[in-house]
Amino acid sequence: MPTFALAFPSIDPVLIEIGPFAIRWYALAYIVGLVAGWRYVRWLVQRPGWRLTPLEVDDLLLYVTLGVVLGGRLGYVLFYRPDHYLSHPLEALAVWQGGMSFHGGVLGVILAMWLFARMRRRSFLEIGDAVVCAIPIGLFLGRVANFINGELFGRTTDVPWGMVFPYGGPEPRHPSQLYEAALEGIVLFAVLAALAWRPRDPNTAGRLSGIFLIGYALARSFAELFREPDAHLGFLWGALTMGQLLSLPMLAVGLALVVWSFVRPGRAGLERS
Repeated sequence: MPTFALAFPSIDPVLIEIGPFAIRWYALAYIVGLVAGWRYVRWLVQRPGWRLTPLEVDDLLLYVTLGVVLGGRLGYVLFYRPDHYLSHPLEALAVWQGGMSFHGGVLGVILAMWLFARMRRRSFLEIGDAVVCAIPIGLFLGRVANFINGELFGRTTDVPWGMVFPYGGPEPRHPSQLYEAALEGIVLFAVLAALAWRPRDPNTAGRLSGIFLIGYALARSFAELFREPDAHLGFLWGALTMGQLLSLPMLAVGLALVVWSFVRPGRAGLERS
């Protein structure tokens, strides 16, 4: 172990507190992520080739918000602590106590986009391609909030930037939340932004969605090599974590979407207006 470690910045997880009312950094990350993502998608669909309109994006925000919150919470309950919540079902409603799953949020957003596409007679794949371009914004902010809260920290390490977290014992640990913020947030956003900058070709429907799923699955699986597994789960199937296992189907679906976008030309009929 190193003779020193970086000091964990003491930041109150509660940003503002007025009597019983409190705004936490984690809640702020969700709010800012949704608002910033909404504005970004609104701008994106004004570029050539998109059939979604900014007004439709305004309406889509409500669907996506419900999908993120409900799917994220339900995913955490089912994927990470099913036994606990089966014994204490009412605690599943206590979102303010923490506990959200990104993979569950993805499923919730997919369902929300499908409902929106069906009701508005829009292309599900076009909606997905637009939404995934904004998701890394929320991922970045969420991981930074995890770091501020001192949660989801990394495994013990002897690297010079190892950090002693308040709830992680005396050993220096990887600041894995920042690794994830960089990979899932900054890098993935830059890749998708570079691809989305081009005029959109309807025949490539689903490609951006597939690239996002592949990028997230790879980034999350890599970061999990440095992240401490959930204490109540530990390692599953040898050295794999729950985050890595849940990323495998995302990787498979992403690869399928990308391949399909290349080998199935002339799919403009899917772009229903």
